[in-house]
Amino acid sequence: MQRIVFAVVLVAASLAQAANFTLVSPDIKADTVIAKRFEFKGFGCTGENKSPQLKWSGAPPATKSFAITVYDLDAPSGLGWWHWSVVNIAATTTELAPSAGDVGGAGLPKGAVQLPTNYGTAAWAGICPPPGDKPHRYVFTVYAMKTDTVTVAATATAASMEVLLSASALSQASFTATYARAK
Repeated sequence: MQRIVFAVVLVAASLAQAANFTLVSPDIKADTVIAKRFEFKGFGCTGENKSPQLKWSGAPPATKSFAITVYDLDAPSGLGWWHWSVVNIAATTTELAPSAGDVGGAGLPKGAVQLPTNYGTAAWAGICPPPGDKPHRYVFTVYAMKTDTVTVAATATAASMEVLLSASALSQASFTATYARAK
């Protein structure tokens, strides 16, 4: 009986801790429509391809680094679409500046690494749903990691990175926003 009570206390503590871990963006509010400046520039899209500012708080005390992903749940590929993956963000970091996702990563914190997106670039790859599609849901996620660094091949896919992140995360926080293009 004592073990069961201890396990219940651990689960309750983990859930409370996860509830305190939050991700927000001053640029994109949860459950709203994303501004055009975050749209990709290419593939028929004419946005500015800017990455949004992201801020997080309430990470578990054992966090050693963070990772960020942005994923389109509704991409017509049937497998979704990865728009951004950043790993090895120091545990002392609690935000990414606007346009941190520029090619070359100059706006990222020291040591952070961008991984290739489904567009094939290691940078922010803005939203770009097909014209006339229903609004796509974009999930922004920050992972509190158990390790200081995540070692991945430069050619790793964003999808394989998601599996690695999920398996190595202490906790994660997300928000979703939408975007559509007129036909």
